[in-house]
Amino acid sequence: MAQLRVENLQGLQIKVPETTTKSVLALVQQNFIDWMHACGGKGKCTTCKMVVLSGSEGLSAPSAFEEKMRRLKKLAESERLACQTQVIHGTVVVRVPPETQLPHMTYN
Repeated sequence: MAQLRVENLQGLQIKVPETTTKSVLALVQQNFIDWMHACGGKGKCTTCKMVVLSGSEGLSAPSAFEEKMRRLKKLAESERLACQTQVIHGTVVVRVPPETQLPHMTYN
């Protein structure tokens, strides 16, 4: 079983079944945690971005939209979109960057 850990959300840890096709955004929401996503998780903006700290090899390949945002310098190499990314295997550790943190959430 794979695992997703959101370091600055009190170390939130989510066990990810290896057969899941859910995005990181869907997994977090399934655990009743809010995550910024202005376009409704449709891959049309970059408000759900996350910084991948470790385990990037356990993530799905970047989507065409993510690649486009990288070319436009709106997404750094270490950043992925939570709505476009799936945890495939291993342990993946991410952070919510300051610019997409929600005001009612507590980040550390």
